[in-house]
Amino acid sequence: MLPPTADIVIIGGGVMGTSAAYHLARRRAGRILLLEKAPFFGQGATGTCAGGIRHQFSTAVNVRLSTLSIRMLERFPEEMEQEIGLNQCGYLFLLSSPTTVALFREHVAMQHSLGIATEWLDVDEIARRAPLIDLSAEPAIVAGTFYGRDGLCDPHSVVQGYVKQARRLGADLRTNVAVTAIRVESGRVVGVETTAGFVATGTVLLTAGPWSAPLAATAGIDLPVVPLRRQIVVTRPLGIPRDMPFIIDFDQSLYFHYETGGILTGMSNPHETPGEKLEVDQAWTLFHLERAMARMPLLERAELLTQWAGLYEVTPDSQPIIGPLPVTGLFTCAGFSGHGFMQGPICGLLIAEDILDGGATTVDIAELRYERFLRGGSAGEKHVV
Repeated sequence: MLPPTADIVIIGGGVMGTSAAYHLARRRAGRILLLEKAPFFGQGATGTCAGGIRHQFSTAVNVRLSTLSIRMLERFPEEMEQEIGLNQCGYLFLLSSPTTVALFREHVAMQHSLGIATEWLDVDEIARRAPLIDLSAEPAIVAGTFYGRDGLCDPHSVVQGYVKQARRLGADLRTNVAVTAIRVESGRVVGVETTAGFVATGTVLLTAGPWSAPLAATAGIDLPVVPLRRQIVVTRPLGIPRDMPFIIDFDQSLYFHYETGGILTGMSNPHETPGEKLEVDQAWTLFHLERAMARMPLLERAELLTQWAGLYEVTPDSQPIIGPLPVTGLFTCAGFSGHGFMQGPICGLLIAEDILDGGATTVDIAELRYERFLRGGSAGEKHVV
């Protein structure tokens, strides 16, 4: 049975919601109730992501978020008593067009100004670091960037660490309870309707990822977060070394990384249409694998182990929406456009500051507020895969 009241209700039990629950509980924020509709925490967008963590972004705010978030992940096993399989194998971006090369030169300069020592690589150096890649396959690779503190970690373990510690601090985290509506009266949040009954509260945090917009609509808010299908394929073991970088063929939105001795690979479909589509598009899988085999010929002899589809939560400028919405007591942390898992640790802390202190102070996130869309949006993040 749900409690009849709570000080703060969090909707969604992925990395963003569980991180927020932990950071709020750490601040002694009162009765915190997190509700997840699935049978397990982190089963939605967090559970279907590729597990990458990186500093290499095109906007300063994303670099700052990732810098602090990755520091938190590096300390996670000690501070949260949870191993997360952290593998800082680096991210290697492969670039094949003059336009992309010019953009990345600007972005690398910005990263350097923020203390991120991204390396600029020529083709010979890329070939040395990524011998499994055919750099001459069309479109031919002409340059690349690399940063060694980027890499991978296990999304499930991160979520479980936050769940364990939030509960230890007194937060109430529930699964198998779906929020169906946010109730608003006279412009203020008064509670949430759920499949297990009504809970009265004056503060709601919406961290439902790709499912956030319909819930925001029940409170009268047009939240510009759209679900977009993305697919992943994993091979059986191929003898791949664990220190292989996370490789992104940027102009093709094609990527590869180590996965239990095999390869995990994905490729974004530029023609995908919005919707909560979780079935695998086999036609796109075939196209993806053709491109993947051209870039990494070893895959021609690989056996498929598994594949799945998940959802990005996409905003018009590929930047998240963090903070209060135009209803008193309603906050959100959603719309990360594929980057939510890696920024979940710091964003849970920031939204706790927003709720409890009236504003985030650890990072200036003014440009990530909902109000930007009322002014026409922002230049946006360009390093989206």
